Amino acid sequence: MTIYIQNGHFLPIFFSIMVQKKVLQKLTIPELESYLREGSRFTPEAIRMAAEILEDRGRIFAEEEKFRIRELIRLKKEAQEYKRLEQEELQKDHITDDPDAVRLYPRELVTLFGLFFGFISGAVLLALNLFRLKRYKEGVGIIFFGIAYSVIQYFGIRLMYETTADDTITGYRWSPEFLFALLGFVLLFFLWIETIKKLPYRAASPVVPVIIGLTAAFLMYINYNGLLPSYLLVSFAR
Repeated sequence: MTIYIQNGHFLPIFFSIMVQKKVLQKLTIPELESYLREGSRFTPEAIRMAAEILEDRGRIFAEEEKFRIRELIRLKKEAQEYKRLEQEELQKDHITDDPDAVRLYPRELVTLFGLFFGFISGAVLLALNLFRLKRYKEGVGIIFFGIAYSVIQYFGIRLMYETTADDTITGYRWSPEFLFALLGFVLLFFLWIETIKKLPYRAASPVVPVIIGLTAAFLMYINYNGLLPSYLLVSFAR
């Protein structure tokens, strides 16, 4: 019996399947049988391979069993596809022109502020969005997380510079400022997905973000008490 499912054509997927099959070939017959049970938590490809390995070992499947396994694989594939589409939907920016939609600071603005003006700036904008949605505890939590990240960023960058032989890190691409700024950008992106989710919204007035950006730029310019050397724009000025 051969039970087919559609495979990708990329080499990484092919090698992953080969490795998985070698692992399955080491399992006992009862262990392989567990892959074919109703409610199996294994992937469609793993279920198919388990059935083929059992068949190679002399297991004879009745037509009813073949149909059940094919149905199990089909349902697993549908669940995977649904999960993939749901994840894609979550990652979309649901900004809209609907006049009835709530006004929030856009996702691109939040993440770019975190990238160029420091993580705390993007965190404050995201927290203000949550306050507008009356989710005050989450908003306060985001602000505290932003402060904590900024402290870790400050001391982390100092430590990374101090551990280099000549007290410098060559190549801007690998600078601590860039690494922490990029990590902050990614964190803000996923924090948005986790908190705002698929909520349609209109772009709010840019007045408050402009004030926050100018304040952050001013603090970076004067390097207040030496506490802001970790922001990405400061590294440009060095």
